[in-house]
Amino acid sequence: MEFKNSSKGVCATSHSLLRTASTEPKTENEMPLATGTTADQGGATGLSALHPDIVRSHVLSRLDGPALGSAACCSTTLRQLSSDDNLWSDICHSMWPSTTSQRLSHLISSFPRGGPRAFFSHAFPVLASDRNLTRSSSNPPSEFISAVDIRYKDNLIFTKVQETETVTGWFRCSPFRIDLLEPKDVVPTPIKHPEGEEACRDMIDDMMLSWILIDPIRGHAVNLSSHKPVSVERHWLTGEVQVRYASILAVDQRQVQCGIVVRCGGSECGDEMQVREVSLEIEDMDGTHLNGKESLVFLQGALEGKKGTGINRVEEGQKRYKVYVEMKRERRERKLRTEGALDMFCVAFGVSIFVAFCCFLCCR
Repeated sequence: MEFKNSSKGVCATSHSLLRTASTEPKTENEMPLATGTTADQGGATGLSALHPDIVRSHVLSRLDGPALGSAACCSTTLRQLSSDDNLWSDICHSMWPSTTSQRLSHLISSFPRGGPRAFFSHAFPVLASDRNLTRSSSNPPSEFISAVDIRYKDNLIFTKVQETETVTGWFRCSPFRIDLLEPKDVVPTPIKHPEGEEACRDMIDDMMLSWILIDPIRGHAVNLSSHKPVSVERHWLTGEVQVRYASILAVDQRQVQCGIVVRCGGSECGDEMQVREVSLEIEDMDGTHLNGKESLVFLQGALEGKKGTGINRVEEGQKRYKVYVEMKRERRERKLRTEGALDMFCVAFGVSIFVAFCCFLCCR
């Protein structure tokens, strides 16, 4: 992982936490491994003067994923301590509660090339900035696992893990769609249902969604969400709120939108908000929904594609979506101009044929 841009600040924070940790009482089993000047002796405390367990439990355990990755760039000792699988497992479970399920916990612990740390490097960032993915030559995954978590103001309101088979003829030929809730299912939340456009706009900053798609066979993962909504719309009649997240995928210069929709409505007995739909679909720039076979090309490319660093991932996702929407608008306008020119040609051709026919009748 590459979080080197913030390593200087993280190192300063780590050393501050180290000074705090050095002043805490130590048991017999937590005595420093190396001798040296300590804070009690009136000098500066070095990293080597602290027991690794103190650094791990009192310093590194307080860091999030990007900060822990940056701390590993500060020194060889911190790099060794930051490679602890338990630290990264705790970070993954804290950031994505859906990963605490038994199957996902086992899958993450045995993730190729680094276990929980490798899983975090796959699931945290958006795709690399070049965006154009390579069409994979291998067979598509036979199964997907979706790990989805929704938070509102840092409070978890929805979490679910769902498995999707991709080998059936029904999946390959039907429009691609993953629904996490049945049509009649609702998930109550402690959130007040937003009233008015201003309240809906506030949800853009308050509601965060993570949709991690996992290939359990090959050990790949990718986060298909923009993390923050790209749009929030309120139905004028029913009052239901539709929150949309999106990521832009491209294979062989063809771009598609991987759209995630969260539909919320008010409860019948009060004004609390209920989650009524959480779904994932893929559509091209003409608005046509891709079927399962076509979607596998883009999803497999995203799973196997190069990941970014995770820096400014929300801003990067929003920027890509705006560029995609602008390209889609320009494409629609070109199509309308082409169709308009074709209509004018057909009208002119029809008028000329009519005039020629009239002249023929008059000259007889």
